[in-house]
Formats: sequence, structure tokens, C-alpha cells
Amino acid sequence: MSTPVLSPAAWLRGPRRPAWLSDPKVLRTEVLAGLVVALALIPEAISFSIIAGVDPAVGLFASFTMAVTIAVVGGRPAMISAATGAVALVIAPLNREHGFGYLVAAVVLAGVFQIVLGALGVARLMRFVPRSVMVGFVNSLAVLIFMAQVPEMTDVPWPVYPLIAAGLALMVFFPKVTTVVPAPLVSIVVLTVITVAAGIAVPTVGDKGELPSALPVPGLPDVPFTVDTLTTVAPYALAMALVGLMESLMTAKLVDDITDTRSSKTRESVGQGVANIVTGFFGGMGGCAMIGQTMINVRVSGARTRLSTFLAGAFLMVLCIVFGPVVSGIPMAALVAVMVMVSFATFDWHSVAPRTLRRMPVGETTVMLVTVACVVATHNLAVGVVVGSVTAMVVFARRVARVADVTAVTDPDGSTVVYRVTGELFFASSNDLVGRFDYATDPDRVVIDLSAAHVWDASSVAALDAIETKYARRGKSVEIVGLNEPSARIHTTLSGELAGH
Repeated sequence: MSTPVLSPAAWLRGPRRPAWLSDPKVLRTEVLAGLVVALALIPEAISFSIIAGVDPAVGLFASFTMAVTIAVVGGRPAMISAATGAVALVIAPLNREHGFGYLVAAVVLAGVFQIVLGALGVARLMRFVPRSVMVGFVNSLAVLIFMAQVPEMTDVPWPVYPLIAAGLALMVFFPKVTTVVPAPLVSIVVLTVITVAAGIAVPTVGDKGELPSALPVPGLPDVPFTVDTLTTVAPYALAMALVGLMESLMTAKLVDDITDTRSSKTRESVGQGVANIVTGFFGGMGGCAMIGQTMINVRVSGARTRLSTFLAGAFLMVLCIVFGPVVSGIPMAALVAVMVMVSFATFDWHSVAPRTLRRMPVGETTVMLVTVACVVATHNLAVGVVVGSVTAMVVFARRVARVADVTAVTDPDGSTVVYRVTGELFFASSNDLVGRFDYATDPDRVVIDLSAAHVWDASSVAALDAIETKYARRGKSVEIVGLNEPSARIHTTLSGELAGH
């Protein structure tokens, strides 16, 4: 590919300036969005650290390094990457059985795997994810976000409930007054001031764990660099790489749809790998795209550039190290209200409206429900996407299989019968094809017209071979006509070569 030649004027102007440098409104939006996300990241990162069985600082360091690194090397602007529950669940057994050093080594190796997978084009597999699976992914995400808040609303002091209600009311009505400041930030500040000024005793961010007081220091994983270590770490690293890429690419696709923009999924895959390698060397637990925080950043706060992602990570460390005592006093009710609002905004309510369900094919609705059920049952978005996609393929195969049809027309003189086959011939539809012919009573000459059909696979060629064989045993000839070029190519290549041994 040739390098475009820039005009002298373009050379003088230099590279295009980011939108946040040329527009103060964009800058304000990005800065405030980054601050809101940073506040929301703190309790989440601490919670995921507990799941992984590590110190809370490990999750906070991972969120910091992931966000800052992905802001530079990622493919999807405004998407938030940090420590996540899915990754924590994958690596928790490794930390429990072998220790923290092995966990860090797995994070680094997972990053290497993600770079390799990204370079091999794994991102292109996203085009095979059907829309019904994407809708199920979004809806299950909303359900999981809400379910994650339920523990914060059970067995708590009664003031928590009016505080959550007040936070939701602020986020609903404050944008009607002004959108200069994000409503979630207003809600967090107002509820914090109320609880501190009134001395209301409710759970706070500080109750989740101690915040770090210094920046992370880079270093190598504390493990023996041997083959045994590699074989121990590799399975966990590969699982982490796959889960992380699945969630990140699905989130990137979701943000693409929300913002009506396109992003490089290959760059995102490689960027996730780079971010995890950096995170591992800084002693973090690794991570991937955070869907809830991304929705706060993009949908609720209106961020659109990499600056918000970078600032989310930077503000996170500033809040922990410089303003730790203040942040520790934020009531969890304020953050729960923000996440409940995100859950409500994320759910695709149109997909479950009675009018939509009446018009939508049953198979499409089934795929969406299967995806939601699997995600909610396993708390793993990647499992839901895989199972949903497989279900969609089965539904599609059954639907297309029914399209294949065979009609017979016998010449007036009775010497020839023409079977006209229509539809797509593949493993599902070709299984019934052999039984659609009348071998005993047909005349000696049989013509199979495939001009309205398409041969897709070896199963279809084997079925045609079986039909010819059955007629040949009765001394009758078969002529196959009307094959289009791709069908003729696969039929010529495989015909006569598929007999069993």
C-alpha cells in the first residue's frame, strides 16, 4: 500500500488534533465522564480482587494500568478496560492453588496469547455472532449489572433505600435542568454530602477494603522460569485470553452500534494483549473491557474519545492515593444507584415488548432467551455468547433445511422423469433427499435438475451419489443437470470419493 502524499499545507498543520483539544465542551464531557467512571471502578475493582483471592490493591492497580494502556493502544475509543469479574473467576483457582506469582505470570502470558490471536484475525469471527445473540448479550449484561447490586441492597440499614431512590431521582430529573455536569457525578456528590453532613451510618466504599497509598512498581513475576511453570500457567492464561477477548470484542461492537462509528477489532484484540502484559508486569490481576463502566462512560456520560478512558485510570489512582479518605466516605448507595440506572438504560426493552415478540420469529426469540439464561446462570458473558451462537446456527440449519424441496414431472411418453430440486443442500437438508425419489417405479432415464439448488458440502454430494447408486442397481441411468459453478466444482471434486470403507 502506497503512503498518501500530504500537501504542504497539511504538513504545516501537522496531524489532526483530537476533538477534546479543539472543543471545550468535548473536553469537559470527557473529563467529567472519566471522573464518574473512576469513582464507579473503585468498589468494582475491590470486589473482583476478593473474587480472585488477592489484595484489593491488586485489582485497583490492574484497573489503573489496563485503562491507561488501552487508551493508547486499543481500537475502540471511549471503551473502558479494567479488572473484571469474568477474568477473576478464571484465574482465582490458579492463585488459590499455586500463589500470586503464578497468577501474575498467567496475566502476562494471556496478554501474549491475545496479541497472537489478534494478529491471526480472531476478531473476524465476530461477524458470525447473530443479532439475536447480541440482543441477548445486552439484556443479560443489564440483568447481571442489576444482580451485582442486590447484595448491596440486602441486610443493610434502612437509610440505604431512600438514598438509592434519591440517587435515581437525581439522575432522571437533573438532566432536564442541565447536561453540563453528568447526572451520575451530581448524584454521587449530593448523596455523599448528605450522608456525611447528617452523620448517616450506611455502608461506604471504605468498607470494601483499604485503598492503596502508592503507585504500583514494575517487576517480573515471582515464579521459576521453567517448563513446569509454563504448563501450569498456560491453560489458565489461554482461558483468560479467550474470555477477555470475547467480552472486549462484544463490548466494542456494542459501543460501535451506540455511537454509529466503526472501530478496529484487530487493534482492540492486540491492544487488550498489550494492556494485560503491562498490567502483569505491574503486579495487577489483568482484565478486559468492562461493560458496565463502558455504558456509564458512553451512554450515560456521553464520552466518545480515548481521553475519558485514560482519565478514568488516572483519576482512579489520584482518588485512591491523594483523596483516599474522601473516597472511602462515599456511600455505596450512591454507586448502586448509578449502576441500577446503567442496568435500566442498557436493557433492550424493545426486544421484550409484546408487539416485538408477536412479530419476531420464534427461533430468534429462543436464541435471545437462551443467551440470557446461560449468562445469568453462569455469570459468564462468554459462555452465553458461545451457547447462543451455537443455538442460532442450529435454528438456522433447521429453518434452511425445510426450504429444500423435490418435485417430479414425468414425460408424456413415460420414458423420462425429471426431479426438480430447490433450496440449499447441506448436511441438514440432504439427509432427507435420498428418500424423496421413487426408485422402483421410475422410468429408465432419470434427470435431476439442480438449477434452483445449491450444493454446499460433502454430505450433499454423498446423498447425490447414493441416489445414483440406487438407480444404477435397478439398471436405470441418472443425469444431474443445472449445477451452478460452485456446486459443480464441489460435486466434480468429491463425487465417487465418499463411499464408506
